[in-house]
Amino acid sequence: MTLPFTITPTLAWVFLLGAGALEIIWAIALRYSDGFTKLWPSVFTLSAMGGSVLLLGLSLKAIPLGTAYAVWGGIGTIGVAALGIWLFDEPATWLRIASMMAIVLGIIGLKLID
Repeated sequence: MTLPFTITPTLAWVFLLGAGALEIIWAIALRYSDGFTKLWPSVFTLSAMGGSVLLLGLSLKAIPLGTAYAVWGGIGTIGVAALGIWLFDEPATWLRIASMMAIVLGIIGLKLID
């Protein structure tokens, strides 16, 4: 299938950031779906999952797989951990924050070498 537009490296990174944002959204929505027993949170979760994977796949047209997957996972991990602290009163220990910062540094490093 041919896309009706060209995926430039910049657009690929935009897609990857969108995929990461949707990963955060589906993970939080998953919590609200109560094990897929609530209809609308479940629909929202599955829709965000599909959108996230679609955008990740499009980003792979211009970003190496290892970099894209690590950045996608890192964005999701950081976002969900931060929102867990904010929305669900999960502990904000110094070790948790330091670990999140290490992931951020890894994402920055991967972007700089790409």
